[in-house]
Formats: sequence, C-alpha cells, structure tokens
Amino acid sequence: MNLRDTIVAISTPPGRGGLGIVRISGDEARAIADRMLRFRRPPEWRPWTVSLAELTDPEGQTVDQVLVTFFARPRSYTAEDVVEISCHGSPVVLRYCVERACMLGARLAEPGEFTLRAFVNGRIDLPRAEAVRDLIEARTLYQARIAAQQAEGSVSRRLAPVKERLTDLAALLEAGI
Repeated sequence: MNLRDTIVAISTPPGRGGLGIVRISGDEARAIADRMLRFRRPPEWRPWTVSLAELTDPEGQTVDQVLVTFFARPRSYTAEDVVEISCHGSPVVLRYCVERACMLGARLAEPGEFTLRAFVNGRIDLPRAEAVRDLIEARTLYQARIAAQQAEGSVSRRLAPVKERLTDLAALLEAGI
C-alpha cells in the first residue's frame, strides 16, 4: 500500500439508495475529477463548496448528474485534497464512478485506508481512528454515542496529561543515561 497514491472508494454502504458517495483523496483528486466530470461552468475548486456536474463516459455521454464537494488539504478528513462525488445510489453508477477514477489514475482504496491516512497525516490520533471504526460497527445507539464521544477526542483529552508526564519522564531518563 502506497500512502502517496490518489485513492478512490465508495463511502456509502452497499445496496441501492437515493444517494451514494464516491470519495477521492490524494494529490491528483481534483485533476481526476476534472477529467471524469463535466461541469456547467469551469470549477473554481473552492473548499467546502458544492458544484453541479455530470459524470460522463469516455465518449462524453452523461451517466449521472452529480454533486461534487471539494475539501482542501490540510483541513480535510485525510489532510489531503479530497473530492466527494454524490451520485444517485445505483450500484452500477457508483461502481462506474470508481472504475472511471481508476482509469484516470486513482487506485482502489483498501478498507480503512481513508482513516489510516488521516492518522498517518496527523489529522487524528489512534484513539480517534479506533473510535471511527467503533462508530461504523456500532449495533446499538449507546455504542454509537460512546464511539462518537471518543471520535470527538474524549479519550485523547483524558490521556493527554498522562502522555505529557510519560514524555517528561522519558526525557529525564534519557538525560540521565
């Protein structure tokens, strides 16, 4: 797994629905989206702005009308440039969107790779990364609430003073040696 590649994956659960989201993250996210989408006017790629576009095939035929949201590094989830494409929730359309991104240079993301990149890039710490997994896997509302609190940093805040003391002790020990 190369953490510098531009990656793509469907970010919504499998099945049919009114909406499905495909996420692209990495240095080439905007360039790939530019080549697979047709915008009514040239995209400005302003962060946290939604644009209307058409997902097209290689011949320029429209496959779906989509909404595109851009999240600029370093304030995106992965701390990289992220483009989210909100398609209609047809599995065929979502798979095609991912395949098209892969044809244009993205790599299919491994399970959990977006969160791994958020961790590696310093956007979240390990307890928060684990809480994201717990929130996704929650089977009860109680589990979801606890995981959401942990994802917001409740565990990290409680561990911060202990971490600071351990760092100070390690520095003293090293200085003594």
